[in-house]
Amino acid sequence: MSESVKRIGEWCTVIIEAVGVGLIAVLAFYALAFAIFQLYRRVETERIFRDTRQRLGRGILLGLEFFVAADVIHSVVVEVNFETVGVLAIIMLIRTFLSFSLEVELNGRWPWQHRE
Repeated sequence: MSESVKRIGEWCTVIIEAVGVGLIAVLAFYALAFAIFQLYRRVETERIFRDTRQRLGRGILLGLEFFVAADVIHSVVVEVNFETVGVLAIIMLIRTFLSFSLEVELNGRWPWQHRE
């Protein structure tokens, strides 16, 4: 692959990873600020805990999706060899497991199950 394509791929990877980190940080602060606002309004603590956890979990899930996109770009464009493809496969498995685990934790059901 040409050097300019690799350079563009590296920049895209860095930018997408930065967006993922930024989203997780911003949404974590948003979840915390919303929890403080709910405390101020004297909402019951169980509801505050549940809502804050939902917001934080969704922020982490969204950030993970950006990290996956950055890893795919890096593995396909920047370094194309069997080792990076293997590492990408392992990373995808781990992040898929994390996404499913967070989804089950947040909603109490598997993603393919219908809401009742």
